[in-house]
Amino acid sequence: MSEPTTAFNRLVQIMDELRTQCPWDKKQTIETLRHLTIEETYELADAITEKDWMGIKEELGDLLLHIVFYAKIGSEQHQFTLDEVINGICEKLIVRHPHIYGDVVVNNEEDVKENWEKIKLREGKGKKTILGGVPKSLPAMVKAIRLQEKSKTVGFEWDTKEQVWDKVKEELNELQEAVASNDLDKMEDEMGDVLFSLVNFARFLQVDAENALERTNKKFMKRFNGMEAMAKAQNKALHDMNLEELDALWNSMK
Repeated sequence: MSEPTTAFNRLVQIMDELRTQCPWDKKQTIETLRHLTIEETYELADAITEKDWMGIKEELGDLLLHIVFYAKIGSEQHQFTLDEVINGICEKLIVRHPHIYGDVVVNNEEDVKENWEKIKLREGKGKKTILGGVPKSLPAMVKAIRLQEKSKTVGFEWDTKEQVWDKVKEELNELQEAVASNDLDKMEDEMGDVLFSLVNFARFLQVDAENALERTNKKFMKRFNGMEAMAKAQNKALHDMNLEELDALWNSMK
């Protein structure tokens, strides 16, 4: 463990130096860093999706820098120190793993997750509802997954994937009715229900809905870029081609 400790201390020292000597670093606040942190988080997510281990290593470093940066600002504002941040997460991990650091018995990972949510609820911290800990700014699909996972901890859950699929079909029928009525507000409402139920079905299949959609996004981009390249090789532009020609190019990319 000596190497990580030495490396971490080196980062902390560099952060101290940058904060006092670099004009850009000196000006940063938690507000100015926020959007950069979000961007770095998505870059890490991209690297994970691509299974780019070197990219993951780099992006983890960027995020670690941000954590140290926020802690530095927190210390300057007399709010908290880096040690308090680290000790805080250590204590949280110990408390929320009573099957490791206590006498609680668990049978599987689901028991662990349920205990985690129950302990979080007991801790309160102003979020004393089951769904209170779901961040408001989460992307909609990720938020849907977290809402479903949290409601499951109190038994609000279908028994079988067949029941969930029946719910998907029910929501699809309601969407069709909304389309027939040409009511835009109702169509949006029912589309949301369809998407939410599909996310739930994916969860029952143990498929990550976010990852599944991103795989399709990447597949579409690869094929569409291929279409564009093929058209260019034929001295054509996609916007000059009719739908039949575009469809033929698409099929050649599949």
